[in-house]
Amino acid sequence: MRSHLRPRIAGLAVCAGLASLAGCTAADQTVGFVDKGVPAGSFQLVAFDSCDEALSGLRAAAKSIVGPYGFWSGGMYAMEGGVQRDLAGAPGAPQAAAAGADSAKGAGAASTPNYSGTNTHEAGVDEPDLVKTDGRRIVTVSGGILRVVDAAGRDLAGFVDLADSSTPKDLFRYTPADLLLSGDRALVLLRQEYLANRGGPVAEDVAVPGDAPGAAPGGVVGADPQVAPLYGPRLILVDLSGQPRVLSSVQVDGGLIDARQVGSTARVVIRSYPRMTFPYIQMATDGQRVKANQSIIDQAPIERWLPRIEVTTGGTTQRPQIGCDAISRPAVYTGTNLLTVLSFDLGESALGDGRPTTLVADGDTVYSNGPSLYVSSDQRWRALPEAGANVAKPAEARTEIYKFDTSTAQRPTFVAGGSVPGYVINQYAMSEWDGMLRVATTTDATWNAQGKQQVASQSGVYVLSQSGKSLRQVGKVEGLGKGERIYAVRFAGPVGYVVTFRQTDPLYTLDLGDPAKPQVRGALKIPGYSAYLHPAGGARLIGIGQDATDQGRVTGTQVSLFDVGDLAAPSRLAQYKLSGANSEAEFDPHAFLYWPEDGLLVVPLQVNYGGPGSGGSDPATIPQKVTPSIGALVLRVTGASIYEVGFIRHPESPTNPGYSSPIRRSLIIDQTLWTVSDGGLMATDSRSLVNLAWIPFN
Repeated sequence: MRSHLRPRIAGLAVCAGLASLAGCTAADQTVGFVDKGVPAGSFQLVAFDSCDEALSGLRAAAKSIVGPYGFWSGGMYAMEGGVQRDLAGAPGAPQAAAAGADSAKGAGAASTPNYSGTNTHEAGVDEPDLVKTDGRRIVTVSGGILRVVDAAGRDLAGFVDLADSSTPKDLFRYTPADLLLSGDRALVLLRQEYLANRGGPVAEDVAVPGDAPGAAPGGVVGADPQVAPLYGPRLILVDLSGQPRVLSSVQVDGGLIDARQVGSTARVVIRSYPRMTFPYIQMATDGQRVKANQSIIDQAPIERWLPRIEVTTGGTTQRPQIGCDAISRPAVYTGTNLLTVLSFDLGESALGDGRPTTLVADGDTVYSNGPSLYVSSDQRWRALPEAGANVAKPAEARTEIYKFDTSTAQRPTFVAGGSVPGYVINQYAMSEWDGMLRVATTTDATWNAQGKQQVASQSGVYVLSQSGKSLRQVGKVEGLGKGERIYAVRFAGPVGYVVTFRQTDPLYTLDLGDPAKPQVRGALKIPGYSAYLHPAGGARLIGIGQDATDQGRVTGTQVSLFDVGDLAAPSRLAQYKLSGANSEAEFDPHAFLYWPEDGLLVVPLQVNYGGPGSGGSDPATIPQKVTPSIGALVLRVTGASIYEVGFIRHPESPTNPGYSSPIRRSLIIDQTLWTVSDGGLMATDSRSLVNLAWIPFN
């Protein structure tokens, strides 16, 4: 799960490094490894014929990219205990920003109340989040415990502790978790990868070269790779038909990127890395260290690359293996990342091995409209000095995109791939419509050796069409926000909205009706920016982000209501702003609730210092007041105005007086507004904001 908040690498010109893709020429590249077994000229993937062929290719690719201190590829890494950690999901690291859509769901059967679901990008495609509801019950995970709340009775109906003997209890309780829900089944996705080395170093069995300076002849680090502890995301299937109970679990090497669910079928995307340790050798040159690391790679068996899977059901653990012939690779790859898509039917009584589809590739952002699932890969790491002298460093920044067919409940298949200039901010930046993929990207500024800017950053939208195994560009519009970068994107059928920012916020409106000739129709420049855009019905668009001075200094949360009925002349109808405040909804739209039946808009809010609320679009008519520091802001959107209804705050912790847990999510069931924090769930009348019930978690 990756974010628009992750660090940008300024002043670098990079390319995806795929020689077979348009936009990169041989003169632009220093390719470390090219697989001659994959046809060039178009984006294709070819399966390995055997494990010997796979091992040979992976070793060669890894050796071409390894540096004096190990690998650097695809993402942020830190060395801890000699093992690489993916920091993308660690506490304090940027989190991915998921996209959102109208979450309101109409009443189904007469016994099913009207309720809001998770705020998702595409209708009918669910996304993991920390709370789920089916209108009858509310399911959430906090502190390693899954809880089920009876919405009608407003009380705790059951719970189950998800920790087991294989994971230290204190670590497990602080492991971030998300949920998917299907009938009486919940799939819990635990992001444990960054905790791996706190439990002890991963065992290795690779010999340290005896001729390396400072190395003992024949030195061995660790033990059998199949015996080494498996650290990575854990997926847990829970039965909710009675008292919640664990049915089955799956653990996989690597890091959890994201997941999507259509019907009862869940697709889980995992990124894994080679399990190798590269000891730092004292009194050696970088060249000698690289040679020593390459020798370690030469001795590593295929098991070092293949992600391990453990399936536990009824107390019995099985370890199915991914066959080498089931792994596909492009013409150019590093041998340091594998991308695996797992598929699970949540209606079954056990998870199984997930029927893996694996590519020798990287990925960081997932988008799905249901029939298709796309994974994009940010390639800026190739320009970093740590990436190694042999890594492809072409002249153009690009993002790779992989498309999978997920139109059936069967194992997904790779169908096409391609690339676009620049980098995507999050899943909002991708949208499939009428068989075409629209992608919005920003290309970073480039600088010369003297530190002078050569080319300013700019953004664009590209339209891709599948042709055979390739996603080929059929149209583009560039030059948006020169000197700025994208902060928010929203596609709605043949229309697109893009927000860029540096000092002011140009909201661009785009006409994408003709895929071959996309064009900018209008632009609205206002102070600050929107970080998330939400369709509000008709010609209305809601934006939440930060207000800013004319010089671009952000000052606090702002919510804007836009009229986009005339693409050539978009306008802002109303604005609510609060100085010194910020909201989780600015970077994670799962935290954004808009209930159009009542015009209710609810977002978590944290005020860094006490200050008066603006009162909405007409502050002169609403008394100013000091807003509490942590809680949920409740606004109402009516006609051409936004005004403040109130502020919800959860009770103080009984063990920590003066402190209340930050509200993370909100949802509607009939006329009850539920707010969720690590401390508990609160039920509030959605119209009067009168407190109806408090269900503490401890």
